[in-house]
Amino acid sequence: MDILNNQDKINWKPYERVLFRFFFIYFILQAVPLDWKYYVRLFQLNWFNLQFQDIFNISRYTPQLLETERSIDFWGIHTFGDWGILTAIALLGGLIWSLFKKKQDNYVGLYYVLRVILRYRLAIGVIAYGFIKLFPLQSPYPSLSDLNTNYGDLSAWRLFSLSLGVAPSFEYFLGAVEIFAGLLLFYRKTVFIGSFIILCFTGNVFLSNLAYEGGETVYSLYLIQFALFLLCYDAPRLFRLLSLERPTYPSIYRPVYPKVWQAKAQLILKSVFILFFVVLYGFKTYAAYQKGPYHYPEQQDADLAGFYDVSRFVFNGTSLPYNRTDSIRWENVVIERWPTLSIKTGKQAQPVISNVELIHPLSEARNFEYAGTVGRHYYRYQLDTMAKTFVMNSLGNNNEQESYKLTFDRHNDRTILLHGTTGKGDSLTITLNKIEKKYLLEEAGKVGRRSRLVL
Repeated sequence: MDILNNQDKINWKPYERVLFRFFFIYFILQAVPLDWKYYVRLFQLNWFNLQFQDIFNISRYTPQLLETERSIDFWGIHTFGDWGILTAIALLGGLIWSLFKKKQDNYVGLYYVLRVILRYRLAIGVIAYGFIKLFPLQSPYPSLSDLNTNYGDLSAWRLFSLSLGVAPSFEYFLGAVEIFAGLLLFYRKTVFIGSFIILCFTGNVFLSNLAYEGGETVYSLYLIQFALFLLCYDAPRLFRLLSLERPTYPSIYRPVYPKVWQAKAQLILKSVFILFFVVLYGFKTYAAYQKGPYHYPEQQDADLAGFYDVSRFVFNGTSLPYNRTDSIRWENVVIERWPTLSIKTGKQAQPVISNVELIHPLSEARNFEYAGTVGRHYYRYQLDTMAKTFVMNSLGNNNEQESYKLTFDRHNDRTILLHGTTGKGDSLTITLNKIEKKYLLEEAGKVGRRSRLVL
């Protein structure tokens, strides 16, 4: 638009006014919380004990018009179908607006208001993701089960997440970039720089989601469109100045507050906004980081953690030898530092797709550890050392909902004997031998990646 080059220009061209009416309605529908379902979720929050995931969810708002199978887990849409509906509404609204408002010379004031709304919406969107990277929560360090899963048994998105998780310093850097860019949007003079950084950064996120089959494709593009629109305000002036080397007018528009209290109210609202979405959210995220990754159960039990070879496996009185194609016999077992156990058998697990950022407050709802992998079967276990009982219940990646009720006998620090029945009544006798296994990733970290490594 030519009007972008000179804010003193009184009259906009007809096509500029038409385009603005469309974009104004479209972006208001996209950025301003108008979806009643969003407010239902807001009222369900415990505002006296907000957690970091509550603020994270608030920041992820997008209007949800079409119900999907994943709608219950989200605070916003994740389909392009909703965008089509919003575009149609904006086209219709822009047409009606043009029919009944033909004498308006310009929309400089509304244009300023729209930019402010998009600046703050984009800022909280990138800052929300920035903090869960700055305190490396989004992509945690691989679990023992991950380290004992074949590369080909992991989905593309799982591999991407694990690759980021093994490089926490890089994750810190990514988070710092997002937070820095988001903070720049709170100040009018640095909006162009912040928008440009976000466009480059989130553009890479968008391409990564396409390449690695991620689930944040729509949301990343959602943020990109805001950054592009904000860039359009200063881009023509910069092009005129730097490329054409012509005189360029600066942006001199300022909102006028007739009364003093209005200016003070604007400052207070901005301060509260930053305190809530930056200071409070940052503090809450750091507190969550101190407790450990939110992807894994909170309860810790490192006493049994390790890799176990199944040296003996008796099924219904018959001893089964090692057989990598046997769907019944266990090949090896991994016990995590939390009450999760994974088993390697000859039967492939049921794939579970979880390639979006969901923060479950309850441990039993967290599925990250078995999502995107088919190489191992995962179970949640309960150990009663007094009664010597070991109960295992299958998690979501098993083909069948299985359970085991076993007696637990620990002969020594390295040998565990399990005996009991499956949920179907089949008898089992299993001997587990712990193996002090070395992992290339951890050993390389100890001696340095340029040193000689012996496993």
